Amino acid sequence: MGTSAIPDNARDNTPGDRLTAFGNQLIDVHIWLREELARLQDDVDDHLTGGGERPRELQAHCLAFCSALTRHHTAEDEGVFPELARHVPELAPVLEQLAHDHHMVTAILGRLQDLLDGVSPAPDAAEARRVRGELDGLVALVESHFTYEEKKLVAALNALDTPLPDDFALRDARRG
Repeated sequence: MGTSAIPDNARDNTPGDRLTAFGNQLIDVHIWLREELARLQDDVDDHLTGGGERPRELQAHCLAFCSALTRHHTAEDEGVFPELARHVPELAPVLEQLAHDHHMVTAILGRLQDLLDGVSPAPDAAEARRVRGELDGLVALVESHFTYEEKKLVAALNALDTPLPDDFALRDARRG
C-alpha cells in the first residue's frame, strides 16, 4: 500500500534492543497514516473531478487504508491501551476517550467504504458532496485523534519497557 514507509528503526519493539521508543513509533505510524490518508483524499478528489483512478482502484485504495487504520486501532485497544492503563492508571480517562474515537472512526470508515463501493464512473455533484463530506469528516477526526493521542501518550509510551503488539507499528501494512 503506497510507496512511503515508516523508517525501519520504528519496527523493532522488543525491550532491550529497540532503536526507538514506543511513543516515537506511534508518531511515525501516525505520520505514515496521515500520508496515506492524504493520498486517498487526492485520489478521491481526482476521481470526483473527472480524472484519476477508476472506481475499482479507488475502492481498493480505500479498503487498504481502512484496513491499516483499523489494525492499528485494534492493536491499541487490545494491547497498547490495557498495558498503559496497567502502568499509568491515571491515563484511564484519556484511553477511554481514544477508544471512543476509534469507534467513531470505524463508523466513518464504513460509511466511506460504502459510498466508494457505489461511486459511479462519472459522479454527479450530490454524490461528490456525500463522498467528500464523509472523507472530510474522517480527515478531521483522524487528525484531531492523532494529535490528542500524541500529546497525551507519547511520554508514557516512551517510558514503557514491556513488549507491545506487532500491529502497533503496522509492520504488514507498510510492506504492501
